[in-house]
Amino acid sequence: MAEPADSWEDMEPAPQSNQPPPKPAHKFTFNPNAPAFSFNPSAPVFSPTTPSFGSSGPTSFAAQGAAAPVAPPAPAPAATLVAPPAPSSPSPGTDAGDAAASALAELDLGTSDQSASDVGVAPVSGDALVPESGSDNPHAENQHTTADASSSEEAEGTAADPAIDADRGEHSLEEHAQKQYPQTPQELDPRPHMNVVFIGHVDAGKSTIGGQILYLSGMVDERTIQKYEREAKEKNRESWYMAYIMDTNEEERAKGKTVEVGRAHFETAKSRFTILDAPGHKNYVPNMITGASQADVGVLVISARKGEFETGFERGGQTREHAQLAKTLGVSKLLVAVNKMDDLSVEWAKERFDEIEKKMLPFLKACGYNAKKDVQFLPISGLLGVNMKERMGKTPCNWWDGPSLFEALDNVELPLRDPNGPFRMPLIDKFKDMGTVVMGKIESGSVRRGDSLIVMPNKAQVKVVTVYRDNDEVNYAKPGENLRIRLSGVEEEDISSGFVLSSLGKTIPVVLEFDAQLQILELLDHKAIFTAGYKAVLHIHSVVEECEIIELLQEIDPKTKKPKKKKVLFVKSGAVVVVRIQVNEPICVEKFEDFPQLGRFTLRDEGKTVAIGKVVKLPKIAHE
Repeated sequence: MAEPADSWEDMEPAPQSNQPPPKPAHKFTFNPNAPAFSFNPSAPVFSPTTPSFGSSGPTSFAAQGAAAPVAPPAPAPAATLVAPPAPSSPSPGTDAGDAAASALAELDLGTSDQSASDVGVAPVSGDALVPESGSDNPHAENQHTTADASSSEEAEGTAADPAIDADRGEHSLEEHAQKQYPQTPQELDPRPHMNVVFIGHVDAGKSTIGGQILYLSGMVDERTIQKYEREAKEKNRESWYMAYIMDTNEEERAKGKTVEVGRAHFETAKSRFTILDAPGHKNYVPNMITGASQADVGVLVISARKGEFETGFERGGQTREHAQLAKTLGVSKLLVAVNKMDDLSVEWAKERFDEIEKKMLPFLKACGYNAKKDVQFLPISGLLGVNMKERMGKTPCNWWDGPSLFEALDNVELPLRDPNGPFRMPLIDKFKDMGTVVMGKIESGSVRRGDSLIVMPNKAQVKVVTVYRDNDEVNYAKPGENLRIRLSGVEEEDISSGFVLSSLGKTIPVVLEFDAQLQILELLDHKAIFTAGYKAVLHIHSVVEECEIIELLQEIDPKTKKPKKKKVLFVKSGAVVVVRIQVNEPICVEKFEDFPQLGRFTLRDEGKTVAIGKVVKLPKIAHE
């Protein structure tokens, strides 16, 4: 396997001068057979369905050549979000174990002249292959409606955007909701918010730790815990009762396996957190990817029990693949929680903790983590709650003087976010509740009640009626927040997971193909050659879409980090290559250098992660 490159975030574009392929024939519609979204009122959570993309006007490379309504049901302490399932493949293969590091070679991408197309894009040359900031839309770039303007509009009984609201009756909906459900929006909480994803091998104790966190932070009362203890005892699973807080459906409780991405909230004096409890079984890695793509920090849970660490870390175990995927998906900070230290085979032995740390550190470095700045190991007992909220004393562990899990989370450095940038919120869920309500995490920009936005790729212009953060209605939300937003101007059935709520003036690019740099990890044994025509499943932010490699543009020498002169026809495991990728349906993406969270992705084939990559070049975009 080729020697790992430097850091994933340090990658540079690569030079190439290939004429674009002909524009593919494309016709698409919303999938009428997609299952409708359903909400179980007895569960404290939402269940999204399989994404069904539909839009109009995407381009390809060929184009170049309650005072407000009552809050929708919010995830309570125990909540479960079903991740959109990936398109299935014939047979699952072995999972990626010893994958190459998640860094690619430094490249310098060139450009080539392009011709005008039938979508009305003018001929371009040089570095013009970037989204145009201009638009025929008369709205300003960020489209923020100030609080004063919003109040003035309501007093006059007029809508901010008559073109949008005329046929939708938005103003009457808002008035009705205000009369029926009077309440005052909450003031903005100054505490920072972070999404924390719990990852690791199956049975490492992720759900138990999540449940214990909610109990220790006061989100679950003693009576509920006693109820779960009785239920677990009836199933002869006495040690699973804490996991029942996160695993809410009967299948998960019966089998003791998390299938969906559990979602819940807790707070400390310094911060607010959303727990994302990812499934550990290899069959549910696509769901884990969905959870990790929303995370700011990861907690890699490892079982210290004799034999369990080895099973998860050896070839085919999910400890390796989860750590690799987390780094690829933008989880730059990692806490390694060595769990089950209270087990009789361990009994808080420092030797076992040191052994696990010694074996894990070289692998995490190969994944691209800085061992001193990005990674922290700490011993815990998820079942007993030891070293979680409060630091341990000399009993039961007399050698640990480091922080507790809560302390370590509070001290994680927040990622930099731009509240004044173009608004970008990938949608993970939608449902009806006195209008259309969408769920997602703000990756860039901010949103206020009354803002005019656009849903891409279907170009539905909408107005923000109400904004909900956790259980509270707010007037304003900034980057990094998980929100539910009630919209007017679009129907619930016209939105799918993977769509993006975007600024009107600077809409997110919508494409059918793009150039990307790939790090080939470990190909399937019966598909050991990576060449044009290779098909896989693309995971990028909340999008899950089938794709095809239509051209290999360049191979990069991992040692010199420069393009090879010889034309590339195929590559094998460990290679770094620049390719052109085509998808079946239009998707919203950004260049990695502009919006890393919307420009990094993974490719999976038959249940195995075969490549990781970043978007380096888009076709010239015609938004209108």
